[in-house]
Amino acid sequence: MAAEDKQKFQELDRAICALICRSQGIKAREIANSLGVERRAVNHELYSSPLMKELCWQDGDSRWHGIVRQASPHVGLQEFAGYYSLVGDFLALTEEEWLRQLQAGCVNIGRSLSDTRGLLHSFTDCRQQMLRLFEDLQNMLGRRCLDWEIAFELRLKRSRHVRIYADVLVLTEDRVFALEFKMKDTIEPEEVLQAAKYCPYLEILFGPDYEVIPVLVLTRAAETFRFVPIGGSDRVLPVCSGDMLFNAFDEYLGFLG
Repeated sequence: MAAEDKQKFQELDRAICALICRSQGIKAREIANSLGVERRAVNHELYSSPLMKELCWQDGDSRWHGIVRQASPHVGLQEFAGYYSLVGDFLALTEEEWLRQLQAGCVNIGRSLSDTRGLLHSFTDCRQQMLRLFEDLQNMLGRRCLDWEIAFELRLKRSRHVRIYADVLVLTEDRVFALEFKMKDTIEPEEVLQAAKYCPYLEILFGPDYEVIPVLVLTRAAETFRFVPIGGSDRVLPVCSGDMLFNAFDEYLGFLG
């Protein structure tokens, strides 16, 4: 499929998913009428798009429903995450209780826990980075950020064709920060691509009211914050060390003016 055609299908998927996930149940003809497109185009996406099969379901009256609500709080997001809550609830948990909930959630979504020692180290490393981030954010924003949402270990992979992963998602009022963590201190081009590759699908999941911002976080680096080209394109992606993650958020939310 040509890049232009692929983009058109992604835009249609996003529009269809938004209508479904903001409704109490909607029929294909109603979607087509609302979008001003042919019904067969809508049906093609509903029945052929692997992502739509992940995110939507049809009831006995031929009405389509979304699994994840496209508004805060994103009810249903826990169906695809190892751990999901408001930030304030996350911060209130001990590491032991958070880790217990995360492991149970990973089992529920089919996330393999075979490499237990390595995964636990990775999980707790991510948690420490997020604790530091929200300490910085609270110093700047007060309690406002406690009403944001956070998800660890997002996995959409129940169909054969869809594989969407995210280490950590932070959802503000109108942005989704998709954080890819690497326990490294060097920037690898393929990991920059990995951090960016799921953005089009996350845009469909969260809808047009949210901007998706991918960030690569190098937890063994220090005092690092820069924008790196994504492949051979003119797009760039923020790469930072854990101690500079606050700066990546500030770049888009403008705390420091």
